[in-house]
Amino acid sequence: MDFASFLTSLGTSLIIFVILMLLFTWLSGKPGNHEIYFPNRIFKGMEPSSRTRNPISWIKEAVSSSENDIIAVSGVDTAVYFCQEIIFNATANLLMLMFFFPAFSMMVLAGIVLLPSLLPLSITDHSITQNNTTSNGTFSELDKFSMGHIEQKSPRLWGHLIAVYWVSLVTYFLLWKAYKHVSEIRATALMSSEVRAEQFAVLVRDIPPPLEGETRKEQVNSYFKAIYPDTFYRSMVVTDNTKVNKIWEELEGYRKKLVRAETVYAQSKTIDKPEGIRPMNRIGFLGLCGKNVDTIEHCNEKINGLITKLETEQKVTLRDKQLSSALVFFSSRVAAASAAQNLHARMVDTWTVEDAPEPRQLIWSNLSLQFYMREVRKYIVYITVALMVVFYMIPITMISAFTTLGKLVKLMPFIKPVVNIAPIRTVLEAYLPQLALIIFLALLPKLLMFLTKLEGIPSESHAVRGASGKYFYFVVFNVFIGVTLSGTLFGNFKDLEKSSLTKIADLLGKGLPDNATFFLTYVALKFFVGYGLELSRLIPLIIFHLKKKYLCKTEAEVKEAWAPGDFGYATRVPGDLLILTITLCYSVIAPLILPFGAVYFGLGWLVLRNQALKVYVPSFESYGRMWPHMHARFLAALVLYQVTMIGYFTLKLFYFTPLLFPLLIFSLIFAVVCKKKFYGFFEHTALEVVCHELKESPNVERVYRSFVPPSLSSDKLDGDHYGDA
Repeated sequence: MDFASFLTSLGTSLIIFVILMLLFTWLSGKPGNHEIYFPNRIFKGMEPSSRTRNPISWIKEAVSSSENDIIAVSGVDTAVYFCQEIIFNATANLLMLMFFFPAFSMMVLAGIVLLPSLLPLSITDHSITQNNTTSNGTFSELDKFSMGHIEQKSPRLWGHLIAVYWVSLVTYFLLWKAYKHVSEIRATALMSSEVRAEQFAVLVRDIPPPLEGETRKEQVNSYFKAIYPDTFYRSMVVTDNTKVNKIWEELEGYRKKLVRAETVYAQSKTIDKPEGIRPMNRIGFLGLCGKNVDTIEHCNEKINGLITKLETEQKVTLRDKQLSSALVFFSSRVAAASAAQNLHARMVDTWTVEDAPEPRQLIWSNLSLQFYMREVRKYIVYITVALMVVFYMIPITMISAFTTLGKLVKLMPFIKPVVNIAPIRTVLEAYLPQLALIIFLALLPKLLMFLTKLEGIPSESHAVRGASGKYFYFVVFNVFIGVTLSGTLFGNFKDLEKSSLTKIADLLGKGLPDNATFFLTYVALKFFVGYGLELSRLIPLIIFHLKKKYLCKTEAEVKEAWAPGDFGYATRVPGDLLILTITLCYSVIAPLILPFGAVYFGLGWLVLRNQALKVYVPSFESYGRMWPHMHARFLAALVLYQVTMIGYFTLKLFYFTPLLFPLLIFSLIFAVVCKKKFYGFFEHTALEVVCHELKESPNVERVYRSFVPPSLSSDKLDGDHYGDA
């Protein structure tokens, strides 16, 4: 990409962001759009804020909000995510670190040293341009700002080697401080005097077969009553709910249809005849064929029949479909926390006890999977994902290689007249490869989440953490490594045919700085266009108004149309980590990427803080359990950065490259120390945290009832029925 295309990409991205921000200011002030721009506040019964149309008023509100404000509105997990943002941004500008907020501290502490020290070293080295000038296409205007502009064995490389140490040490320091801070956030939340159902329960899996004449319920009760005679309350044996769930979902579907039909009927009385028009529908395939019936009467008839069927199936399920797992409840949260981290049986595959997740998080179909089945599934999924990562690189590489205009013209000669138009060519060069890559990656998240749940994971938050990790390694391997290799090797494919391994290594060494331009535009596109669309919420706004006008008839349907969902950590966190990895790995090779990384995370901090306060509604609370996983992947990015620099210094034939190897050893030691010191508190709940008194005595029966699945919840089922399971 030439300098003109780079400036075009950057300038148009900035213009798009400004337009989207102005649209946000205008659209969010209209009362008819409040459900899209302030759903979090509407859910909590707060008044949507629209008192000013100042286009930057949202920035002031986002900056002035405290960490406690974020926790109160969006929970601990969101606050921990912004701790991640603080660390990601910690290297960008020391002045902002000292006088504004610590959101940019990471990129600042690197940028304030690397930019003024490394750029002059690269710009003033004229040894390479004497033989390779821009006239023959070897160097672009941006190349002279990179490490590639320094000749091999040059003493100037000492500055870059010291910079690698500086970035690494800053990262260690900030990660350590962040881990301590997140631990404090988690401890404060768990010490809360509020009664939280999950703190009084544990999940028990791998229950052995009961003795002859003993029910599963009696077996679980007698086992835990013997161990915890003073604090054991009762148990809930997990059941096979497949059939009862199907009936319940069908019943709920007819109830929604009934409410919709009654609403349509009531509206027809005000529009058409006073007596109204009874809604009709066909009961055949997809409502396209079959007998035409009165919708209200048909739904009432179906509902009455399904209620009876559901009650019968509920009793059968509770009595005859008990599985080898249970939820055990205690009258004390200290006892529950203690039970979750103690060894209850001599064998690892029996009486496995762990913390119970929130009732809304439970993946019921996974609870009864036996220990060895979970282990086998886990490794099958790991192998499957590993193969996907490797073989998915083939289409990623092809996209990266063939979405350049030169190669597209060779493949499709008929587009040559269009490409020859200078403005169109400039825009396509600026955006085509990045857009193709972003769209291609959008296909992955649901597949990875499906595979993660196949492992037998018991909770939604755990599944999100697992899917997030898979997606991170996926995008790092395929986007960062794949684009780097393909951008270099495919660009010199003819040279490769007659090249030795040494020549290939030289090509990689020369091509690595060249790919920095691609990643500069990729990051710019992500923060300007991506965060512009995030802030303006144009797509959700359009979909909501279309649904509201043509599809929604009831208040429940309207609410469902504007429900915002949560942050989507499974893809958002890996996306941020990918930008972090790119910025880290190119921070010394092409220091100009540091301001782009700083803007990405700084702008993201502002935009997403606004969304946390006003838009997204959390679907679960894990009290920051994702942080150790983010920390580990942050360190993985740091190690990849160190390996990349060792390889690049080696290609530069720098004799002192071995001085970088201690960094790899220190990174591994740092990871082990952090895990030993901090991770235990995230794996289990510390007893000193939950020993604080509650502001009111817990109603353990209410806690117990909160875990009953909706399909088994019924006023006609009393405690005796639940006593069976």
